[in-house]
Amino acid sequence: MSVNNYIQTHKERFLNELLDLLRIPSVSADPKFKDDVFKAAEFVKESLLKAGADVAEVCETAGYPIVYGEKIVDPNLPTVLVYGHYDVQPADPYELWDSPPFEPVIKKTPNHPEGAIFARGSADDKGQFYMHVKAFEAMMASGDLPCNVKFMIEGEEEVGSDNLETFVLENKEKLKSDVILISDTHMISMQDPSITVGLRGLTYMEVEVTGANRDLHSGTYGGAVANPINVLCKMIASLRDENEHITIPGFYDKVQELSAEQRERLNEAPFDLEEYKSKLEIDEVHGEKGFTTIERVGIRPTLDVNGIWGGYTGEGAKTVLPSKAYAKISMRLVPDQDWKEIAKLFEDYFKSLAPASVKVKVRSHHGGSPAVVSDTSVGYRAAEAAMEETFGKRPIPTREGGSIPIVALFQKELGSDPILFGFGLDTDALHSPNEHYGVQNYFIGIETIAAFFRHFKKLSEA
Repeated sequence: MSVNNYIQTHKERFLNELLDLLRIPSVSADPKFKDDVFKAAEFVKESLLKAGADVAEVCETAGYPIVYGEKIVDPNLPTVLVYGHYDVQPADPYELWDSPPFEPVIKKTPNHPEGAIFARGSADDKGQFYMHVKAFEAMMASGDLPCNVKFMIEGEEEVGSDNLETFVLENKEKLKSDVILISDTHMISMQDPSITVGLRGLTYMEVEVTGANRDLHSGTYGGAVANPINVLCKMIASLRDENEHITIPGFYDKVQELSAEQRERLNEAPFDLEEYKSKLEIDEVHGEKGFTTIERVGIRPTLDVNGIWGGYTGEGAKTVLPSKAYAKISMRLVPDQDWKEIAKLFEDYFKSLAPASVKVKVRSHHGGSPAVVSDTSVGYRAAEAAMEETFGKRPIPTREGGSIPIVALFQKELGSDPILFGFGLDTDALHSPNEHYGVQNYFIGIETIAAFFRHFKKLSEA
């Protein structure tokens, strides 16, 4: 039986297995889900063994474990390393989900007329990394695994991959490979497949502004004592100018500027601005002056407030002048910005904005470096050929606004360009209520991954 025939014959089981994985609430950011994160790791290990791995193990770290598996067909054959993550984002706020986030349901959508799986982690990243497990199974069952394969599936990606670097540095020989496949990105559309060749980096900060030593009566003290929320809002507003240019001194010093020709090629990707606005139900786009929407989310750095709180937020009214106000602020970075350097620049500048009436604390949560990968490597050409085979159309190289900090780590420490082989869509509500992943995307991803192995072996021997 051929690989594709095997996939078609076992589609229902492949889908049900993914649904079982999605039922495990493996939220790495919330300690109350700790047991579930470990349960997900065991699920991945067992899936690899059932698929045909010679070795599959749950490797302990200082945090959540990394699942490693491998099948070595012949040491002389090329080796493919697959990376993914089994942890997911928190599902809050639960009330905004149309169905429970860890009880997957399949519903049709305009972008997924054949049906989409609604569940936390369906697109990011359980549905995408599990395609690799099923493609591996199909190749094994049909006797057509043309390359060696290794798996490294972690459980801390959504909280910064704190222990992944240590694992990589301690296991370079174990992880040695000729190419790294990562399915944690998206395509332009099912009609216009694409491969991501650039990712932004990330610096994530938390700030605390303190006024008086306790909450105060706003009638007795209002107007005489600084309100930390008011002050915080003014400080945040000062981080951008009228052109949406970030005002932090030195912030743009190392930004890699693209040539006019590169920007022109980037904007050749299919993009309908009116459709974009319609899907988001907004009247106008917003961003740095002088750049298109595609450029703003792909090649330009950003600064966004991800959360802000303080004072009384319960039902009814409470006339309180709060003692403290807080905000979480992230910055997406581009080559050649260094996330640790940007964190320090932010801290120094933010503190300088504070009036003497308040005290400010700044904390760096985590970050990661931006990355650009080759679109001429053997791995990229194999991915390009595989997509052209299954989609009937040559994929477009794109730069994505999201961050996968481990890409730069893999480039540096493992000496190989990862191939960002994502099959989701940007409308799949990643990190949001009602996250979903197309059933058709799932199955065409499995077929394309299997095709990649064939093309990679062929091109490696050329």
